[in-house]
Amino acid sequence: MIVCAGNSENFEFATPIGVGLIETAINLTRLCLFDKPEFLLFVGTAGSYGKYDIFDIIESKTAANIELSFLKNDSYTPLDNIITTNTQNKKDIIVNSSNYITTNKDLAKKFVKLNIDIENMEFFSLLRVAQEFEVPAGGVFCITNFTNKNAHNDFLKNHAKAKEKLTLHVKKRIDELTKR
Repeated sequence: MIVCAGNSENFEFATPIGVGLIETAINLTRLCLFDKPEFLLFVGTAGSYGKYDIFDIIESKTAANIELSFLKNDSYTPLDNIITTNTQNKKDIIVNSSNYITTNKDLAKKFVKLNIDIENMEFFSLLRVAQEFEVPAGGVFCITNFTNKNAHNDFLKNHAKAKEKLTLHVKKRIDELTKR
């Protein structure tokens, strides 16, 4: 099953599951309860903490849920804040998820030091639900912006082209898989 956030981030081949951590968890849980998929693939856009460039395509099976206050030593969590469905133990790109978009380039650099390279609001929630239902899962992302003061404007400027690139990438991958 291929899923996406929805709202302005819809794809003809994907089922929308909501924006942010909470909507994603609720709606994806509902989907898994009524029609458990064999595999979940999330398709969406992401912001780069600096390592990846605009319109790069990133694939991942690992997500974090690290809030900006954690980077400033202003909070802690008793919860596992990094999860993966990567069973091959290969180095994976870590996607951070929060209901907030990073606009502070200095804090973005701290994510990179933790080997966390991009952010997407929904991915951690998707992987956590997939883990609970024992469904293999992954994500494909296209970078729309850097995590700085211009993040929102750059996201808006690059969103349409990023969706086009994602559509081409996913359709190509589907064609490759169906030819096997």
